[in-house]
Amino acid sequence: MSVLKKLLGQTALYGLSSIVGRALNFLLVPFYTAVLLPAEFGAVTELYAYVAFLNILYLYGMETTYFRFATKEGHTEKEVFSNSLSSILLSSILLSAVLILLSHPLASILKYPGKEDYFIWLGLILAVDSLSAIPFARLRLEKKAGQFAFAKIFNISINIGFNLFFLVFCKNVHEASLVPGMKEFVSMIYNPSWDVEYILISNFLASLFTLPILWRSFSGFRISINRAVIKSMLIYSFPLMFMGFAGMIDEMLSRIILKYVLPKGFYPNHTNLEALGVFGACYRLSMFMTLAVQAFRYAADPFFFSQSKDKNAPELFAKVMKWFVISGSFIFLFVSANLSLFQEILRNQVYREGIMVVPVLLMANLFLGIYYNLSIWYKLTDKTHLGLAISLGGAVVTILFNFILIPHFGYMGSAYTTLICYFLMSLASLLWGQKHFPVPYNLLSALGYISLSAALAAFALSYPFGKGNLQAYGFQLMLVIIFIIFVLFNERKYLKMK
Repeated sequence: MSVLKKLLGQTALYGLSSIVGRALNFLLVPFYTAVLLPAEFGAVTELYAYVAFLNILYLYGMETTYFRFATKEGHTEKEVFSNSLSSILLSSILLSAVLILLSHPLASILKYPGKEDYFIWLGLILAVDSLSAIPFARLRLEKKAGQFAFAKIFNISINIGFNLFFLVFCKNVHEASLVPGMKEFVSMIYNPSWDVEYILISNFLASLFTLPILWRSFSGFRISINRAVIKSMLIYSFPLMFMGFAGMIDEMLSRIILKYVLPKGFYPNHTNLEALGVFGACYRLSMFMTLAVQAFRYAADPFFFSQSKDKNAPELFAKVMKWFVISGSFIFLFVSANLSLFQEILRNQVYREGIMVVPVLLMANLFLGIYYNLSIWYKLTDKTHLGLAISLGGAVVTILFNFILIPHFGYMGSAYTTLICYFLMSLASLLWGQKHFPVPYNLLSALGYISLSAALAAFALSYPFGKGNLQAYGFQLMLVIIFIIFVLFNERKYLKMK
């Protein structure tokens, strides 16, 4: 049980960094929805979807590969660290050079004429971010969650600071409504026609300033390309890269193709790019589940690998799954039941038109977290090619259902597609994984908690939505308390053992 508590402690620390970091970053949602038009938010949404895809290419599975080889007999951690980071350094320089050189044709192809600077900044962001990936992974391997959390929060804080500097301070100084004496200085660094550009510049500067914070994690690094080591690492990592691409298709494809697949005039009051902006803003409200899944992943990857040789590992993994499902079901219910309150985060009323995608995306991300729990079997058995098959299957489902559902349901079709995809991937991983690495998961318990939270959420959403009075909030709170009481009663024997 002490091992499970250790995982909980690590998850809590990573969760704290995620919660604090996301809470800080989340301040940008009401900020962006106040200062950006839906079309501009749509551009930001689409560009960062491209970043997510390209980040997979830049890292090509090296984070997980680093964990595997650094804990594997026959290799030293320093050797694995230097080789993995050297490989990423060289490939990142090459990839960013290509992206910058192709910035003009990319801007034309993706319907951003005259905005080639978007893609230049993306190339710089990706290059710098890729350099910090393995040092961050080293902190996770060494269980230095505190340092990891500080660096992440520092990065986000700097990003927010530059966003406020460019989009509020500089803008107001330029318009002579704030500190008129600084207008001449600000005019040298501020372009009033830029908005999206400053979001990208802020990201780049934050990533650049984070590298010195990680200097201790670069300890012992030497540029080293050991062909034998790199070859074995790439054999392990490349299936993970393609799995990453497949995963990004599941998560990000809708934000790339929505403006192309959505029938013209589907939303009478919005262009397709504006509809993407509405969807992108509402999508961010599902971050409450996303950050829980992310915190769990940060702690779970090194935990699962370190515990894999224990004879009681399967039973331990089953307990981890049970409590993850309980926690995820609670988050889903809490946010869904209080959706009328959470929608106030979107400052411009126009963005709230897509609010009903949030419960669907919350449930989808819960199943994504379940899939991450289940996926440990192919990582521990070195059968990453089988994990790739599941990911590719999910990608096919995502592509097909997006093209089928978006023309009929708009961005709700994208949300439904995400849920269908992650559910099917979880089911496939469960059925396949039990043949290669059996784990005694309590499926009835998991389905019971998920079903209860879904039923209570549906009940809450059936109440006159947006009423926003004490009676409504009391009703929503009562439903959440019912779930908590059920968990305490159902798990009373387990909790008494503690």
